[in-house]
Amino acid sequence: LLQTQPALLNSLSNATNITILAPSNDALTAFLQSSAGVVAANNSALVAALLQYHILQGTYYNFTTRPQFVPTLLNSATYANVTGGQRIEAIRNGTNTTIYSGFVERSAVQGVPVNFTGGTVHVINKVLTIPQSDSTTLAAANLTSLSGALSQLNLVNAINSLRDVTIFAPSNVAFSRISSALSNASTTDLTNVLSYHVVNGTVGYSSRLTNTTLRTFGGQNLTIRIQNGSIFVNSARVTTPDVLVANGVVHIIDAVLNPNASTATPEASGTSTSAVFPGATSASEAPYTSGVTQTATITNAPIGAGGAVTTSSSAGAMKAIQTGMVGAMGMGALFGAGAYLL
Repeated sequence: LLQTQPALLNSLSNATNITILAPSNDALTAFLQSSAGVVAANNSALVAALLQYHILQGTYYNFTTRPQFVPTLLNSATYANVTGGQRIEAIRNGTNTTIYSGFVERSAVQGVPVNFTGGTVHVINKVLTIPQSDSTTLAAANLTSLSGALSQLNLVNAINSLRDVTIFAPSNVAFSRISSALSNASTTDLTNVLSYHVVNGTVGYSSRLTNTTLRTFGGQNLTIRIQNGSIFVNSARVTTPDVLVANGVVHIIDAVLNPNASTATPEASGTSTSAVFPGATSASEAPYTSGVTQTATITNAPIGAGGAVTTSSSAGAMKAIQTGMVGAMGMGALFGAGAYLL
């Protein structure tokens, strides 16, 4: 498939200061045996995007024990809306290095890097996943309350089209805990609440979040704190960080933020969250979830360590591929041995 991209192949042959993440032969075999391979083979734009997402800007012979969010060559507006190129997350734990991509999919680096005149090549055991749209990722992560609320307010396209965003996404449990407050909220009030969870113009990967403030889409401030090793936004704790999306990053949090309680702070222990919707009562079912389909599950993970994703619907995975935002596809078929010939 690399041969279907002569322009990219030519540019790679002359490239300098790059790092190629090249899937192994096993990844190639898995790809060739999948229906996803047929879809990619007939979509030249998707092939180009997949190739570009596996090429890092800069030469990385090794990665650090602190999460690194490295820009790739993927800049196509169809697949990425992040200034400087869509990112991957890389982190080393001892002698093991893991690469995280869309849906927090994990790819392990195998063996030692192979250097060439333009940079270096790392072999990985699984294809990277191009980060998908906010709405697709929220549903895939079982954040169906937030996804459904955005849909109800006709905000899906508005959020998806933003550039360089950080979204603090409350879990379904967080929404269910304040169900009564949400059921009585006007359209304006609910819009204000949701907008308070979106930072536009700043991609706040976890490694960049310190004790600071961020300006939300609605023009108010969020306070970021590092307390007892956890990241807090106002009084809500980040439970799953760094879910990469097409236009930035999503951090899953354990409480809904209230723009009218912007001074809320974490409990002193740093392990629980203060109530910011006084008098609100919970419900057994999460609100706004009707009609929203979950296609995968992203599990909680330590800060900076990414998370795991398990696909629960092959039909959902195929839909993602067919819409051009690919899931776990064997990139070995795209690179093959060609990467080593550079």
